[in-house]
Amino acid sequence: MQKSLDVKLAEIHADPSGSKAFIIADAKDADMAFGMGSAGVSPERHDGEVRFKTLADYRQQMREIVQQGVVDIMLMSTHTNDLLTIQERIFDNSHVTPAARANDTTDVHIARGGRTYQAPAMPFRSAALDHIQCGHLDCETGERHLGANLGLYSVTFNNDPERDLEVLQQFKLFREEAERKKFRYFLEVFDPNVANSVDPELLGAFINDLVARSLAGVARAGRPAFLKIVYHGPKAMEELVRYDPHLVVGVLGGSAGTTLDAFQLIHQAQKYGARVALFGRKINQAENQLAFIEFLRLITDGVISPDEAVRAYHAVLEKLGIRPHRTLDEDLTLKTGVMSYGGSGKTISAPPPEQPKPTPEATPSPPAAKAAESPAAQETAPVVAHSTLAAPNFAKMTSAEKLAYHRERLKRMFGG
Repeated sequence: MQKSLDVKLAEIHADPSGSKAFIIADAKDADMAFGMGSAGVSPERHDGEVRFKTLADYRQQMREIVQQGVVDIMLMSTHTNDLLTIQERIFDNSHVTPAARANDTTDVHIARGGRTYQAPAMPFRSAALDHIQCGHLDCETGERHLGANLGLYSVTFNNDPERDLEVLQQFKLFREEAERKKFRYFLEVFDPNVANSVDPELLGAFINDLVARSLAGVARAGRPAFLKIVYHGPKAMEELVRYDPHLVVGVLGGSAGTTLDAFQLIHQAQKYGARVALFGRKINQAENQLAFIEFLRLITDGVISPDEAVRAYHAVLEKLGIRPHRTLDEDLTLKTGVMSYGGSGKTISAPPPEQPKPTPEATPSPPAAKAAESPAAQETAPVVAHSTLAAPNFAKMTSAEKLAYHRERLKRMFGG
């Protein structure tokens, strides 16, 4: 089956400034970072007791999200990729692309009581590309299609000449192996994991310059399919996108935060040029992951605003009888989101929601109208099976009417 990732990347490269294609990835590779807590906290616990979901729970959620078909990429550990992609073949009849984390630098080694992630990051790879592609070493040529053929490669620069040089050397070795084995990758560039490595005011510029520098000597055959970086605000995002329109930029989600944190982040990043969002904890810690993902897509399709989406999401939870983690008022608050795996170091907040400008009653709402009515949006919008709701004219609807429409739409999808 043709993968939506490939379709969207082709569309973006064909018209970098005009394409509205947006790629969403669910990053469920946390078992390469957090150990027992990878799958999140289990609802089956008593007050004061920390009880985690199991790896089986984690994988079942992946199966359901792939079946839902709203995300474009499912990022997994090599172990999970072996089970779901190679053995169970859950991606064969899905437009979702399987991917695996191809390295795990020491700043993602998070153990309870551990301090490794606080030390300057060092390169490390648990995964073998052959294991990702076919499940064992020394794949035959005809076997490499059996597993994932997309991986995440992560680098962390700490403004340290010796350590940063080693990061670049290991990245070079990885690229050469990947090119020989025709393995695609996307590049994750973390912020420094050591405090005071870079002037905070220059952090976005520091990352942008290192991205450009690290890839300048890489021919097209060895370049990443897209980037995954911290969102440092409009100026840094626009600068990077303008520098090379064919360097597809994606943002990472960081810590879970409030629902508005997640919805506002994806909205703002897209507005200023990002074409990919890779959310891990923001999705995994949601009360209902399928509904949460659905709203991410509605936001990137321009159908609903972030604050409207928070209210509608809470309405869905109420219909499903699910107790939200926070009250609606709390969930409509922007809080600082920590962007390092270990929960320390740099922090960054998504910009606050824009205040709508007053417009005449008869004036259409361009973003919602154009996104909802364009052929591209109709093609990529989430599909509600057996829905009998006719597509409304969003240009003539008030915010309240749009919210009511999507509440009814999601009620049909999730029941209640």
